[in-house]
Amino acid sequence: MLVEDYSPQKRDNKTIKLDTGFVIVGGGLAGVCAAITAARQGTRTVLVQDRPVLGGNASSEVRLWILGATSHMGNNNRWAREGGVIDEILVENLYRNKEGNAVIFDTILLEKVLVEENITLLLNTSIYDIKKSNEKTINSVIGFCSQNSITYKISAPLFCDASGDGIVAFKAGAPFRMGAETKEEFGELFAPDTSYGELLGHSMYFYSKQENSPVTYRPPAFALKDITEIPRYKAIGKDDKGCRFWWFEYGGRKDTIYDTEEIKYELWKVIYGVWDFIKNSGEFDGVENHTLEWVGTVPGKRESRRFQGMYMLKQQDVIEQKTFYDAIAFGGWAIDLHPADGIYSKLSGCTQWHSKGIYQIPYRSFIGHEIENLFFAGRIISASHVAFGSTRVMATTGFCAQAVGMAAHMCTINAILPKHILEGNYLKTLQNKLNIIGQSIPNIPIARDSNLVSSAKVTASSVLELNTILFDGEWMSLKTAAAQLLPLQANTAYKFVVEANAEEDTVLKVQLRSSENTKNYTPDLILETYKFQLKKGQQKVTISFKSTFKIDQYAFVTFIKNNKVSLKNSNKRFTGILSVFNGTNKAVSNTGKQTPPLDLGVDTFEFWIPQRRPEGKNIAMTISPAIKAFNVENSSNGYVRPWGSTNAWVASLKDNKPTININWGKEVEVKEIKLFFDTDYDHPMESTLMGHPEDVIPFCVRNYRIKDQSGKVLVEKKDNYQTINSIHFKTPIKITELVIEVMHPSIDVPASIFEILCM
Repeated sequence: MLVEDYSPQKRDNKTIKLDTGFVIVGGGLAGVCAAITAARQGTRTVLVQDRPVLGGNASSEVRLWILGATSHMGNNNRWAREGGVIDEILVENLYRNKEGNAVIFDTILLEKVLVEENITLLLNTSIYDIKKSNEKTINSVIGFCSQNSITYKISAPLFCDASGDGIVAFKAGAPFRMGAETKEEFGELFAPDTSYGELLGHSMYFYSKQENSPVTYRPPAFALKDITEIPRYKAIGKDDKGCRFWWFEYGGRKDTIYDTEEIKYELWKVIYGVWDFIKNSGEFDGVENHTLEWVGTVPGKRESRRFQGMYMLKQQDVIEQKTFYDAIAFGGWAIDLHPADGIYSKLSGCTQWHSKGIYQIPYRSFIGHEIENLFFAGRIISASHVAFGSTRVMATTGFCAQAVGMAAHMCTINAILPKHILEGNYLKTLQNKLNIIGQSIPNIPIARDSNLVSSAKVTASSVLELNTILFDGEWMSLKTAAAQLLPLQANTAYKFVVEANAEEDTVLKVQLRSSENTKNYTPDLILETYKFQLKKGQQKVTISFKSTFKIDQYAFVTFIKNNKVSLKNSNKRFTGILSVFNGTNKAVSNTGKQTPPLDLGVDTFEFWIPQRRPEGKNIAMTISPAIKAFNVENSSNGYVRPWGSTNAWVASLKDNKPTININWGKEVEVKEIKLFFDTDYDHPMESTLMGHPEDVIPFCVRNYRIKDQSGKVLVEKKDNYQTINSIHFKTPIKITELVIEVMHPSIDVPASIFEILCM
């Protein structure tokens, strides 16, 4: 029993002082990915989150799905899902939670953090102050936990602000911006004017469900009474829920930090008024049993402060796909701006303009000149308002933050400041370390001297030579134009034979297309066009193209829309091969073709996008000569996803025991083996609500064994589903040879490996 007498003096809360290597403030996707990355490298990290759960806007408190460069499969960014820790999280969520339950996703994030022994996690702890040892150096941050009434004072040599509003950077005095730059400042032609508004607002969502009996709804007094105050109220669907109501947005005319509570009340007014409209207006049939299951209590913030770093990303960098010497990640979401009036605006809920492919993001956008031991991460990084419209999305912020976590570790072990990463060989080391964990920085492969396999002789039991995409599928209508995306070899003219079925005599138009930028997947160059007279019924069509390419690159065998024609498709799927369609995706402003105003600084081009499985089957065809883009040499070329070519070893489906043999001819010492498998970087893996057709990607090798030169089994894995498999040996092994035996994922999908890394 505790009894305390009256105290005339003010009592202080219990205070705990923590001294660590790296402090991250903010437990959204950015903070989580930074913390895990740093901790796995060996840096002691404290992760501070002011909410009871991790994930920020992705958590069960807000329930926004995670998206990035894949953009709902609605753009031309092929194989662009973010890699590394963020990929690991999304693949894990797919395996456990393909239905998209936000509460389950909470547990996945929590588990990923709690298993890291180098992370100390403080939930429900709000950082409210900082201490500096000098003008340019933060010494500590101070926070209060609402659940245990403890004040934490956390000291470290390095800090990362991933808090969303930038509380640490703000308190430390770092320069920031809030609102939109003018067109004149950076020459950004998409910069909005004051009538459109300079800030994106907050959103809140609700979930509904059906009960077994009628449910009465009587709205609270504060609910919106007149639904016509929402100009787009006719877009409200009775069964829509969650982030399908992303356009329930408000606050862009207010201070999106200090007015957050006021904004929240307005969003509650909207939500409960909308539910009253659905339930009681008489405009909707079959809603008698509908009831509210959940309403958000925390606004999902889009924008507030953006801090000025050593480089500010701009519209031109995104649209022109600028390359940077200090690239550490890529982005690919559209430049996505919203009218400041949000749900009360008569304008479209968003204006999105896509680039033709992914773009690089530089390290300098994550550090500033003024506060020397502070990193920025999340939506507060150094970007203009326009560029921020793309970089702000969660898969991109988590992906970029992995670079912050890795850089923090390098600063720790080398006793340097974040800016020193730009000096000497530190930058190349950072880029390489990131790529080794799956970052896939565009145009930067894993360094050959990082991989012992580079010095070995590598052979395989078989290699796929793609001369036939088997005619074992169904008929696919050309109601939408379709193309087969294929990795073609340089200086080679190809002939293709397809099977067509015409409802009546008609003309089939076929084109060979490619991308002006050889690493893009926007078919903006038409190299050849042929017209074939089809008779009613089934027939083979032979297409002989004369054009060749100077280098190996992807090309599109393109079949123009014809409602009267169907093509045979195939049940066979292959790593680095897919079909695309000149289709639409309203969720990302894709109407088949992007046609911006001429004075906007944005490109005009067509969208050729994949379809989600089980749709999107390859077009059946014979190919002559066979495509030879799957050689075993790909397994140590430094690339871990398709980029200009497949970058994968793929076995023949006829090979009953696919095997790779790695022979050094001498004894080498190996402490770690990494295998990079195909978990379909084209699939966006939205984390919540949307749901997915499978829990394991069909290209992923599930079962494999690794043996040494004597046949001793070093590793045996069953039921794998993850992209990267890392095998660490407590004591380095001495070997002269490795034998990797894999099983085909299925009878329709051959085994493949992107990269084998031995260190």
